[in-house]
Amino acid sequence: MKHSPSLATEAATSPDAVTAKASTFDDNELIRTAAKVTRDLNAVRPLVYWSDLLASAVVGYGAMAAAIMLENIGFAVLAAVVSILALYRAGSFIHELTHIRRGSMRGFHFGWNALIGVPLLLPSFMYEGIHNLHHARTRYGTIEDPEYLPLALMKPYTVPLFVLVSALAPVGLFIRYAVLAPLSAIFPPVRKIVVERYSGLIINPEFRRRPPEGDLKKQWYAQEIAASIWAIALLTAVATGFLPMRAFLIMVGIAAGSVVLNQIRTLVAHLWENDGEVMSVTEQYLDSVNVPPPALLPALWAPVGLRYHALHHLLPGVPYHALGEAHRRIAEALPKDSTYYRANHNSLWGLVAGLVRGSSGHAASSQSGTAS
Repeated sequence: MKHSPSLATEAATSPDAVTAKASTFDDNELIRTAAKVTRDLNAVRPLVYWSDLLASAVVGYGAMAAAIMLENIGFAVLAAVVSILALYRAGSFIHELTHIRRGSMRGFHFGWNALIGVPLLLPSFMYEGIHNLHHARTRYGTIEDPEYLPLALMKPYTVPLFVLVSALAPVGLFIRYAVLAPLSAIFPPVRKIVVERYSGLIINPEFRRRPPEGDLKKQWYAQEIAASIWAIALLTAVATGFLPMRAFLIMVGIAAGSVVLNQIRTLVAHLWENDGEVMSVTEQYLDSVNVPPPALLPALWAPVGLRYHALHHLLPGVPYHALGEAHRRIAEALPKDSTYYRANHNSLWGLVAGLVRGSSGHAASSQSGTAS
């Protein structure tokens, strides 16, 4: 593993024992300190959540309307960019939905799905029941992790392809909800495929989702039916001329832009260097990325606390509005040579460049190994 401690004291042990120790390395001081100094930061603040979500939705949809109505191309493009950023921020709350306790903010799940999830054809059931697997101690970075691909160990073309494919997401979502959802209600074999392969926001193509159970099953069906009705209604409105094609294409373009932006953010959320082995808590932290202040742009491309993604993996129970304070406290409590600082990075482009270099280097070494 890349992020292993010094094993000088293990020289007398067998190679297998050394490998086992490396793969279970944990910085106990980091873990204890992080938990201790942030103990009072786990409570969510409903007013912050609601005001942030509502403001983002109003700006996002308002700017979308402006992009549709404005005749000046320059102003229309500017409005579209604002809409993409605002709706991307509003959409990012789907991540918070998977971590906040049910009942801690009455109506927030329903409100988010009504304002963002269903209109953008990304209802929360596609993430709830999925994201928690990514945080499971023995699943992260393995074949059972729906949100992990070893991109740094794959072919160099994988990186741009990973982003470009996401631009087609709105088309795929219309097919998922306007076509496959109704068909799956009639044909059980279609339903099995839809549930396993097209009902989760995943990046691991080998992952297969299980059918929903309990409360999630009721929420899943309600959200899926609502999204299906909305998708069919939009396509019908375009086909009948009620919704002008230009307006529809702008809406789809803005939705695609927000998905692409999220995919770029996902590209640098981790270093993607794990080859499928189970990782320790510290190794999972070091395979994840923080882009803390003083950098300002991460507030746009990694909103709602996502700029502290490594810290979130260390303390998944801390709500997004408290992550900045959590980072400040941990940084003050630990020395500059602490493991904590090794997950901090400076910029988006530096991370992308590092990922491309890593995949190119891996490909070159693989070719060299094959040739020899």
